[in-house]
Amino acid sequence: MQQQGFTIIVAVNKNQQKVLEQELENISYIFLKGYEITYSKNKWFFGLKILLQAPKILWRIYSEHQWLKLLIAKEQIDLVISDNRFGLFTKKIPSIFITHQLQIKAPLAWLEKLIQKINYSFIHQYKQCWIPDIEGENNIAGNLSHPKILPKTPLHYIGVLSRFKLHQPTKFYDVCILLSGPEPQRTLLEQIIIAQTTALENFKIVIVRGLPHVHENLVLENIQVHNHLSQQALESIINQSEYIVSRSGYTTVMELMSLQKKSILIPTPGQTEQEYLAKYLSQNKKCISFNQNNFNLNEAIKKAKDFSFQLNNELHFNPEKIIEPIRKL
Repeated sequence: MQQQGFTIIVAVNKNQQKVLEQELENISYIFLKGYEITYSKNKWFFGLKILLQAPKILWRIYSEHQWLKLLIAKEQIDLVISDNRFGLFTKKIPSIFITHQLQIKAPLAWLEKLIQKINYSFIHQYKQCWIPDIEGENNIAGNLSHPKILPKTPLHYIGVLSRFKLHQPTKFYDVCILLSGPEPQRTLLEQIIIAQTTALENFKIVIVRGLPHVHENLVLENIQVHNHLSQQALESIINQSEYIVSRSGYTTVMELMSLQKKSILIPTPGQTEQEYLAKYLSQNKKCISFNQNNFNLNEAIKKAKDFSFQLNNELHFNPEKIIEPIRKL
């Protein structure tokens, strides 16, 4: 994609490429193998399963670093922006690391400190670190993006990133349910919610399953179901919905906060980041949150109706926040 004299090349895995090709045209894509992390069905073994995959992850980081060296020489690249890919740093040209997790949550304090040291050792290889959040007390990532100890690499808070624009249409849906995230937990949450929707005959509900590569339709009585939606269609549905039920992944959280939506968040069991975000945001009255195991959709909607959401109308994407740090390279 040519933009103001720039050629943009996006390195993606195959699933990402298929989704992006539906949304963005005239982009050059290069295949880059992902970390391919697998997750436990039982949240108590979540951390252990990630730890056992550490050698594979470290090998992928080393491999992508070597891959980048060859790519720079071949494509004559001038700038690298890495979205949380630890190995895409280089000293030959400016490289930027994007993350909202300067502090990665862990179940034990000593482990959290160790992980932060490892995290910073990679961040220090980059010329800049961009944090998709705002500075000050009204941020949305809490200690994740504003830890006590900061890396030495220059930091730039680039504000909230979102694909969507806020509209004020007439409300058409009572509840929009956004399913996403790794299996098997995505399917487990879907099963829980579908079993409960039959008791909500008086509510207008739409479910987006988060399955872009599935063509078989799920048919539910009196409920609109989509396997996947384009960006424009999803933006429209979210804006038309009174309440949003979703995971508390950070990308989803940024988009819902930018649209000032009343959110019911259900963190993926065992994902410490999502559990922290859901708790932090609910304490600051930006959402309400529930555990997956005891989630009751009817009770969640009742609580949301009585809850005093304190949403920030200044959380929106500002391109200048990205252009400014690039000028400082």
